[in-house]
Amino acid sequence: MSSEIAQRDDQQAVATTQPAHNLPAPAPTEGSTALMQWAQEADLAYQMAQKLAATSFVPQSLRGKPGDITAAILAGAELGLKPMATLKSIDVIQGTPALRAHAMRAVVQKQGHEIELVESTPDRCTMRGRRKGSDNWQTVEWTIQRAAQMKLTDKAEWKKQPQNMLVARATGELCRLIASDALHGMAYVAEELGGIAHAEVAPAKAPLSVASLAPAPQPAPAADSDYSVQVGNGDWDHEAADDSVDWDHEQTGGAA
Repeated sequence: MSSEIAQRDDQQAVATTQPAHNLPAPAPTEGSTALMQWAQEADLAYQMAQKLAATSFVPQSLRGKPGDITAAILAGAELGLKPMATLKSIDVIQGTPALRAHAMRAVVQKQGHEIELVESTPDRCTMRGRRKGSDNWQTVEWTIQRAAQMKLTDKAEWKKQPQNMLVARATGELCRLIASDALHGMAYVAEELGGIAHAEVAPAKAPLSVASLAPAPQPAPAADSDYSVQVGNGDWDHEAADDSVDWDHEQTGGAA
């Protein structure tokens, strides 16, 4: 009997000293691989944001906020924008990232969709657009009366720049209508959310397949430039026009 007990004890001892058969680690999925790559890109973007946070290249809404700058750069990358173009194109309005109107048009047009500015005056803006491959045009009209019904015209920028604000509103509505899938969740232009005009001052030559375009009631751009982009405080950002596909550079001679 004692020998049987000793034999069982020996068998148990051997069993406990044998290595366990561990299952192989699961192979990384496509989703996890993409997530790891995104995390690496986010880390690089944050390092870049720390260096840029205090510079004048960063808009006031992002200045000194490397975390927000990182998020903007990553969001811009999903839209096909390079980092410096992103900083000229995205504002954070009350915690919500939003594209400026000229940038939203650029993103939509880059996808092959068409946008035309038909009419622009201080009282009315008519734009039309169609999806790539479609024969059907969609038309959007914004009037000063419509803005007044929504109590927008009481705001400071609407009093100073009604024409540009109408263009921004029409831009957002039209882009959502014909190409919401191209906007990756940033469906509203910064001018809609914040009431600040970043709109272009149109050159004398027809830029955007314009059928009818009256001069904007804005300070004239510099003499050596056919057009500029206003950044909201009376200054003019000549470089921002380079990132917009709204204008025919061959006709207008390009930005200064």
